[in-house]
Amino acid sequence: MTVRILPLPETEPAASDRGLGALSTDKGNLPLDSVGVHASITGLAAGIEVVQGFRNPFDMPLEATYIFPLPDRAAVTALRMEAADRVIEGTLKERAQARQDYDAAIAAGRRAAIAEEDRPDVFSMRVGNILPGERVTIRLTLDQPLPHESASSATFRFPLVVAPRYIPGAPLDGERTGPGVADDTDAVPDASRISPPVLLPGFPNPVRLAVTVDIDAAGLPLTAIRSALHVVGEEADGDRTTIRLQPGERLDRDFILRLDFAPHEAAALCLVPDEAGDEGTFNFTVLPSGDARPSPRDVVLVLDRSGSMHGWKMVAARRAAARIVDTLRAEDRFAVLSFDTVIERPRDLGAALADGTDRNRFRAVEHLATLDARGGTEMLTPLDEGCRLLADSTRDRVLVLITDGQVGNEDQLLAHLEPRLHGVRVHTVGIDQAVNAGFLNRLASIGRGRCELVESEDRLDEAMEHIHHRIAAPIATGLTLQADGLEIVPDSVAPARLGALFPGVPLVITGRFRGSPSGALSIRGTASDGTPWEQRATGITSTDRATTSIWARAHLRDLEDRYTVGGADDLERRIVETSLRFGVLCRFTAFVAVDSRVVTEGGTPHQVVQPVESPRGWAAPAPAPRAAHAAFAAAPAPIAPPPAPSGMPAGMPPSASAAPPPYSGPAPGAPPSGRPFGRSAGRGPAPGRSGSVPALTGFQQELSNVLDRLRELPEDQRAHYLLAELIPMLDSIIQRMEAQYLDATTLVTLRDDLRRLQPTADQPTINDHWSRTIQVLTDFTGQTPPRTPFWKRRK
Repeated sequence: MTVRILPLPETEPAASDRGLGALSTDKGNLPLDSVGVHASITGLAAGIEVVQGFRNPFDMPLEATYIFPLPDRAAVTALRMEAADRVIEGTLKERAQARQDYDAAIAAGRRAAIAEEDRPDVFSMRVGNILPGERVTIRLTLDQPLPHESASSATFRFPLVVAPRYIPGAPLDGERTGPGVADDTDAVPDASRISPPVLLPGFPNPVRLAVTVDIDAAGLPLTAIRSALHVVGEEADGDRTTIRLQPGERLDRDFILRLDFAPHEAAALCLVPDEAGDEGTFNFTVLPSGDARPSPRDVVLVLDRSGSMHGWKMVAARRAAARIVDTLRAEDRFAVLSFDTVIERPRDLGAALADGTDRNRFRAVEHLATLDARGGTEMLTPLDEGCRLLADSTRDRVLVLITDGQVGNEDQLLAHLEPRLHGVRVHTVGIDQAVNAGFLNRLASIGRGRCELVESEDRLDEAMEHIHHRIAAPIATGLTLQADGLEIVPDSVAPARLGALFPGVPLVITGRFRGSPSGALSIRGTASDGTPWEQRATGITSTDRATTSIWARAHLRDLEDRYTVGGADDLERRIVETSLRFGVLCRFTAFVAVDSRVVTEGGTPHQVVQPVESPRGWAAPAPAPRAAHAAFAAAPAPIAPPPAPSGMPAGMPPSASAAPPPYSGPAPGAPPSGRPFGRSAGRGPAPGRSGSVPALTGFQQELSNVLDRLRELPEDQRAHYLLAELIPMLDSIIQRMEAQYLDATTLVTLRDDLRRLQPTADQPTINDHWSRTIQVLTDFTGQTPPRTPFWKRRK
């Protein structure tokens, strides 16, 4: 067994070099001081524990917010909060309820933590009422599949930083949804939740990072382990190998291990029965081999040349695109669209598909050689143009997107493109060391294609070999799953779109079954020569519980994508029910942990948003051209951004690329005032926002969350909520307000009115009390007319 050790670039300044913009107190710098990742890989799945350590360096209670990444295919199955002598297990709840529970706990002076998903690979953690000098540890438990890159390799990829993302659209008025540096827009209504502030260059490493990976091949013929971006050490103990990251690394790029295998079985079916009940989960892996008969293709290549693609990424993108063009045959037709805020095409090739002649391919490669990085990432227009070029063709139609994926309007893109992709296969090539894998995997899944990730130029040649297979003629199309002696639960198969099979490209299908864990599955389709094609596997029983949570995450992702593109109205209910039943976090649920012990006097604690590293390899590109347009979303107003620090992409809108303001913390020993970067932790609008509402008090925020819950209640649940939940809640708030000599008369009147409501009252009477309660609480909180909750589809 070998471990390939890649050289690192020059080291960062020593911790004693304070760096520009550093905040200090007499007790330290920032609240997050450690991140630990411990993965145990068994076969082709990993169980992971992520440990985040928070410490309060201030002399007042603290609420810390951290926007962080997790693998987009991983299932988050548990949260634990540890503080002082307390251990509090988190509970998975519907998201609005979890947020309400968290805010109520903070207002009441109890410690609490909440973990929420904002993208498949972007999460937020809030930890509140951390006492001065106290340390709070958060533990997250994950199950993650190791996706096949080919029949002979699999990848463990763990992201460590959320990169800045381009935010299109017009800013929204009203309260911000999060604490980030970007304004919410009509195209990205939760932009302020996915745009953490970024550390300035030269800032000493604020977080201790530890990564340990234990590997047990579990009978698979493992031949090599390769670390792609980090120096690691290896320890062997029998059949188990432990990989450790060297100390001192920064959270500025993905951690990637590649596991190489000798050739092994072409198909395998694993059946995992539930501990209770008569259902279970299956995992069906197909490793196709053989050659396909080529046929004429229409290929559209869409290449991102925006500012964030500067440096080695632009070089790799040009090389990747040129390699794809070189594979085209004379009978193929193609187009190349390079884009930032405008679309450009190779000269003399026109606006339609061009024949794949030597002359036309030379023109395309010539165009690619001239591209450099600039401007913003207006991705919707070129992808829409690619769909138009491929519409109504009877040929094999392929769209290839080459990008780092650093955009915030993923849902807008997917909702617009999905109805235009029928019959078009979409392959995505992600180039970055902190790539937006969540979006690129979602787009490839909707387009029944594959996603290939490239983290360095060294990786490009190997990746291009995979890409060549994936844009070539498929071995089989029109795939269907057939069961023999195994009853498949309807609408449980993931991925929901099976797409096509390509030479050397594995396909993993998971789902649920009923009855005895026995039987066989077959994948059937039509070969490129028109003959039937089939692979079959007989089930083997297993007790690996991670199989079920990994399936649940994949199924939830399919349901969420169907919801995003405008699926049935009951999808939200199905998503919540699936998430809660299988204990897997999704965008409609949240893990919340609340300590029963009161540790502060309540109110709003001091709030700090943890800044993150600038991704390694990001550098300032050339300015964008003046000509620009943006379809489907209003472009940001042309504001001259401040000079971009080294490592941040110029040409991106100020909301995404501008450096955060320098820290304005107190002098050592002085009490802190204000908030780092001028941002609240999601309890009020950003300073200076036009049309914004005043910052809510703790009590107003608590009741604001109650309002969100009330507005969503179906009629048959209103009486129970008003009588059994809201009245005790009002009792608690009134008592705390009166203890602080605040006027609670309005709430007392509302509570007394609700007490007169009988549980047996008719529905019109209940609805009258419900409407009056909403009006009273709306007036009390000072809310503007409600927007759709940011995690839901906009009406």
